[in-house]
Amino acid sequence: MANSELACVYAALILADDDVAITPEKLTTILKAAGVEVEPYWPGLFSKALESCDLKTLITTVGSGVGAAPAAGAGAPAAGAAAPAAEAAPAKKVESEPEEEDDDMGFGLFD
Repeated sequence: MANSELACVYAALILADDDVAITPEKLTTILKAAGVEVEPYWPGLFSKALESCDLKTLITTVGSGVGAAPAAGAGAPAAGAAAPAAEAAPAKKVESEPEEEDDDMGFGLFD
């Protein structure tokens, strides 16, 4: 990452930490105060890219992929409530279908 991009990222993080709107003017002010020279289009690009999202939420949800498991505290009561219902219902035996053999296709992975 180039120094200009990194400086804009840090400036945006400073603004987000202070709960200040991220605008090109405010980014430029912080960059000038820090003594960092960037091309004039960088602050505008960063403010435009970040205007539709909440930067604090974005940072705190990094790495929590789609369909991630809920936190242990939230999932524990649901699991505890489901346990008595599972004991009361008789277990059903599920018969699995036989898997097809790869040999039937007439070719292998390394042929």
